[in-house]
Amino acid sequence: MRETPLRQRLDHARAPFPRAGAAWAIRMPSYSPRSGIHPALTSFADECGATLARLIAYVGALALFGIVALHVWDQFQSELENEPADKAVFSLALRSRPAFAVSSLDPPEKSEAYEIFRHPEGGRKDIFHWGPPGEKPAAELEIYRLGREFDPSQPLAAEIAARMAPEDPRELETAGIIDSKFGTVALLQFPGGQSGTKSCLGFFKRFEDSMLQISGWSCQGPTLPARRSAIGCMLNHLTLLASGNEPKLAELFAKAELKRGPCTPVIAGSTDWVTSAENPRLRGTL
Repeated sequence: MRETPLRQRLDHARAPFPRAGAAWAIRMPSYSPRSGIHPALTSFADECGATLARLIAYVGALALFGIVALHVWDQFQSELENEPADKAVFSLALRSRPAFAVSSLDPPEKSEAYEIFRHPEGGRKDIFHWGPPGEKPAAELEIYRLGREFDPSQPLAAEIAARMAPEDPRELETAGIIDSKFGTVALLQFPGGQSGTKSCLGFFKRFEDSMLQISGWSCQGPTLPARRSAIGCMLNHLTLLASGNEPKLAELFAKAELKRGPCTPVIAGSTDWVTSAENPRLRGTL
C-alpha cells in the first residue's frame, strides 16, 4: 500500500539524524576494493608526478639558458676572429731578453736605447735608437721577425717615412743602394734630400727565407756619402745574441759575419755608381 505524504513526514520527524551507515559513508573517502590501490598511495604518486614535471621543466630551462649562452659566446668568438688585423698592435715586451747587439757607433755624449715589441700573431721587433738624451733620435735600427700579422702589401716606404718624420711624413724616393755584410741594401730619402746637408736616409732589407726584415734610418754625417757610410757601419756592427728556435736566423747571421768588413771613413768625392746619391742607372728604380 502506498504511503501518504503525512506518513512520510512523520517518519522524517522521528529520525532527525542519519543512520550510522550513512555517516560512515560520508566520512570515509571512496575506496574501491576492486582497484587494490589505497588512496594514500594514489596521492603520493600524484605528488611524485608533479615533482618530476617541475624538475623536467627546471632542467629544460637551464638547458635553454645554456644554449643561448653558448650561441652568444660563439658569436663573440667569431667577431674576434674576423676582427681586422690592424686592430691588434705591437706592445712593449718588458720581460723579453735582447736578441741583438750593435757596437758603439757614437761619441760618449750619445746614448743608445733598446726596446722590444711583440705582436699577438707572433711578430717581434727589436728597435735601437741613438741620439742625445731627451732629444729626437739621430738614427734608428729595427729588426723585425715576421709573424702571421705581416702584410706584404703594406707599403714599407710609407712606414719608414712615418718613423723618420712622424710630425710630417712625406713620400720617400729611392736614393740608391749600399753594400753591407747582409748584401745590398736599398736606401730611401725625402724629395730634395740630395742637396740638403741635414736630410736623413732610410734603408730596408728583407730576407724571405729567414722571415726577417731590417729597416731604419740615419741622420748621422754632414754629407750624403757620410750618412750612407754610417748606415753601412751600423749594419756591419749588428750581431745576433740569441736566435731562439729559429735556425735560419742563426744561419743568416753566421754567413753574414763571414762577409763583414771594416768601417772606413768617407773620402770627399769617393762615390761610385753603386753608392752614389743618384738612383743606379744600370739597375733602374728600386
